[in-house]
Amino acid sequence: MTKQERIELEAAAFRTLLGHLSSRKDVQNIDLMTLAGFCRNCLAKWYKSAADDMDIELSLDQAREEIYGMPYAEWKSKYQKQASPEQQAALDQAQSKAEK
Repeated sequence: MTKQERIELEAAAFRTLLGHLSSRKDVQNIDLMTLAGFCRNCLAKWYKSAADDMDIELSLDQAREEIYGMPYAEWKSKYQKQASPEQQAALDQAQSKAEK
């Protein structure tokens, strides 16, 4: 595999991941964090960090819009629910395990 082929495969996989997350707006970020240790906001921060590394001008808000497919505030108002006590407890437990 060439370097360019690897880049294209990684980009295609990333686009598929974003498409999957876009189709699963019912999956809350807190649940992603609990189960996988990352969420849409993490992806946006990584996207922004990659842009910074490549000297590409991109704000965190722009990165979030790329990941969420819409302005973050709009996504939050349409799809984000208040975390339940059970969700918060599960996240706290998962984070404490990860710290060990």
